[in-house]
Formats: sequence, structure tokens, C-alpha cells
Amino acid sequence: MRDFSASVAKDKEQPSDFAREKFDLTNFSAYQAWREKKLAEYPTSADELIVNLADLGQPTEGEKSSIIAMCRRAGMAIYHVNVQSTFAQDPDVLRPDIRKFGAALGLGDTETHRSADDDGIVAIEVTQADTRRGFIPYTTRALSWHTDGYYNPVSSPIRGMLLHCVRPAAQGGINALLDPEIAYIRLRDKDPAMVAALMHPQAMTIPESVEEDGSVRPVSVGPVFLIDKLGRMTMRYTARTRNIHWREDHDTRAAVAFLNQLLAGEEEPLIIKYRLAENQGLISNNVLHTRTAFENGESAARLLYRVRYKEQIAGT
Repeated sequence: MRDFSASVAKDKEQPSDFAREKFDLTNFSAYQAWREKKLAEYPTSADELIVNLADLGQPTEGEKSSIIAMCRRAGMAIYHVNVQSTFAQDPDVLRPDIRKFGAALGLGDTETHRSADDDGIVAIEVTQADTRRGFIPYTTRALSWHTDGYYNPVSSPIRGMLLHCVRPAAQGGINALLDPEIAYIRLRDKDPAMVAALMHPQAMTIPESVEEDGSVRPVSVGPVFLIDKLGRMTMRYTARTRNIHWREDHDTRAAVAFLNQLLAGEEEPLIIKYRLAENQGLISNNVLHTRTAFENGESAARLLYRVRYKEQIAGT
């Protein structure tokens, strides 16, 4: 393996937060200590992720502590609201409680999204609405591996995400989930040069997009791995091959190919698959995820509520 310390020192374009503790590619001992703990504590089944809630809008201190502890381990938790009644027929009553739940975990600064209502919540359902027509999340088609808001500018990344299931599909709609820190570990263990390539400020480019109303989403250029001032990582990634340009160099190409094999090829043993049921949800620091294709029933269609946040979950 090449001498990586020298290449880091020479590259003046590396992000200023690049050399920090466990994410410092020249600090082997800090990385190894964090890596060992991360892998030892990471859950191996969806059952470990589940935290039961008595009231979505008013989680107890114990419930919040359990969610935060799980998010420290895996970047995510699955919550199950223990309610006898169903909200599937009148889902709007859930909206205030979803916002209260996020706020209880330090999540309040929501993304301004073209499909969001005034409360910042987006209904993920099959629709032909103008603002959603043609976008895969609002169809029955499968979604490839990605983190939410991968096309956002580096100055405004999506750090947190909540997905609440109002009605599951009749069949399908299964999510695969993985903490980006696990992807980072696999890349770094394979070759630190691949991590450096994905931290380059021009690693990934999403071209501008013209919406149906004539508005333009500007081109987005930035790294895949972002490290903030507190040493917390956020990942910007999509496995799609259209409307994405990767930096043309050997290490970036190798990193993208490795990630594709790890995720799409399902060579990562810690990938967790789960189908959210009614009154369940995923709360996460914007983990890597997919969705299988699904089929709706004759009487009810799949409906999930999604909220994207600019913060990470407090305490993680």
C-alpha cells in the first residue's frame, strides 16, 4: 500500500476538517480504537434497532435515551408506537406529533423541499402531482442505494432524516439500511486512498436540474464524506449512474466500484433489511438506504411521511 501521509500533505484541496481524530488518515491508532468499538457494538439484526414508544409526540426520557444510544451504535433506530387505534384513515393528525418527536431529539431545522408542506413533511406515495411526477420515490419502482439530499450543496447537507409509515404496501417496499460509518470503515480498510478520493472537494458532481415550473436546481459539486467541526461525518452518495459525474482519477473510480460491490452487490454483512409496518418509523443521521419495488392493495395505498433535517440527532 502506498505512503499515504505524503499524499495528504501535498493535496492542498483537502477539506480543512480532514485531519481530525478517527477520520485523520495519518492517525492509525485513533482510527483502530474507534473502528474496533464501532464494529463490536453495531447491531446485526433489525430487532436490535427497535425502540417502543408509548406516545409519538411525547417520548419519555427513557425512550429518548434508548433511541440516542441506538443511533450512537448504528446511526439509526426504528421506533414502534404502541397504539391500539389506526391513523391510516386520517393520517394528517400524525403530522404535529411527528414534528414534536423530531424536536424531542434535537431535530427542528427542516429542509425546504419542493414537495414538502408548510410543516416540512413530505408524503411519500404514488402520485402524479406536478412537483413529484417523474421522480422515482413517488412511484412503485425500486430505489437504489443513496443518502437523502445527495444533490444538496455542501453548505447545506441533510444530516438527519425521519421516515414514518402510515400505511405499508400490500407487498414489497422493503428498506435496506447501513450506517455510512461502516462504509467508511470498509473503504479505509481496503485502501485509505479511496477515502481521500471521496473526501476531495470535487469528488461528486450532480448537474443542474430544471424543474417543470422553470426553476433551476444548481449544479452541486462536493465530497462524499463530510466531517464537521465536531468530528461528525455525513455522507452524500447515490448509486445512480445517470445525472451524476465522478471525478476522473484512479482512486475515485476504484472507490465508486468498491462501494457498488459493497452495497448493490450486498457483500456487506452488516446491511439490515426491514419493512416498516403501520405506526413504525426510521429515525437516523441520514443513513444509506434503498427501497424495493412494491405493490399497492386495492383498498389502500402505501403512504410514508418523510422529514429531512439539517441537524444530526442530539447526543450522537
